[in-house]
Amino acid sequence: MREAAKGCGLDIQVETVSSPPDADDVFDAALPVIDIGDGAYLPGCPAEAGARLALASLEYAAQLAIDGGVDAIATAPVAKSLLSKVGFAFPGQTEFLASACGMPAENAVMMLAGPQLRAIPLTVHCALSQVAGQLSVDLIRGRAAIAAASLQRDFGIGHPRIAVAGLNPHAGEDGKFGDEEKRIIAPAIAALQQDGIDATGPHPADALFAPHKRADYDVALCMYHDQALIPVKTLDFDQGVNVTLGLPIIRTSPDHGTAFDIAGKNIADPGAMIAAITMAGECAARRANG
Repeated sequence: MREAAKGCGLDIQVETVSSPPDADDVFDAALPVIDIGDGAYLPGCPAEAGARLALASLEYAAQLAIDGGVDAIATAPVAKSLLSKVGFAFPGQTEFLASACGMPAENAVMMLAGPQLRAIPLTVHCALSQVAGQLSVDLIRGRAAIAAASLQRDFGIGHPRIAVAGLNPHAGEDGKFGDEEKRIIAPAIAALQQDGIDATGPHPADALFAPHKRADYDVALCMYHDQALIPVKTLDFDQGVNVTLGLPIIRTSPDHGTAFDIAGKNIADPGAMIAAITMAGECAARRANG
C-alpha cells in the first residue's frame, strides 16, 4: 500500500492495525491496514504470490463479516485464473462467500447496481449455448424472491418491482423465435405474482433498458450474463457495483475487472470502488436500523 501511494505521488500515511476497531484510532491521520501478509509491489504483473495474498485477504474478510467483526465487506477485482492455481476452487468470489456462509451457491444472487439501473443475470459464467438449458421456473422464482427480499431489507424499497426479460428476440414473439418465454419464463412470472411479488414480463430485452422503461421497475431480471452487464456497464461503468444478494453478510465489489494493463499508472477511475464502499455502508446502515 505504501509503494502504491508513492507510485501515484500521493502523500498518504499507511499504518498497520491488528483489528477493525483499532482503525478508529488512526483513521484521521493514516490509512489503516490489517497486515495478514505482504509481498513485492508489482503492478500489472500478476503472480501466484499475489494470488495467495488476495485469497488470504478474502478468507480473512469473509470470516470477519460472518463473526460480526465488520458490518460489510467490499472486495476488489481478482484474477480468477491465478486464484485457481493457489487452491481457489470456486468460479468466483460470490460462490466462495456463499460457501463460507454455509449456503448453496444458488442462494447467492449477483446484482449489478448503478445510479441508473439495477440488473440481475440468472445465468452467469457459462457459454451462451448453455443458457436455455439452465433456465427453469424454479430458478427464476428463487432468484426473484431473493431479489425482492434484499431490495426491501438492504435498499429500503418497500414494494420492489421486478421486470423479467425474455430470452429470445422480441421475447419469442409468441413462439416464433423460441418457446422458452411460453414454457418457462411466463409461468415463473405468474407464480411470482401469486406469491405477492410484483413481477412483469417477459419483456423484449432490446427495449427494456430504454429511459422511459427503466422508470417502471426497480430491478431487471435478465436471462444471461451480457444481457444484464452490457446495459449496466454502458450506463454506469464508473459507478457500477456488484452486490451479492441473499447472504447473511453484506458484500459489494466494483463492477469491473483487474485492468492489469493500467495498474500502477495512476490513470484508473476509482469511481466504482468508491461506489462499492459507499453502497456497502448504506446497506449496513439499513440493516442496523431495520
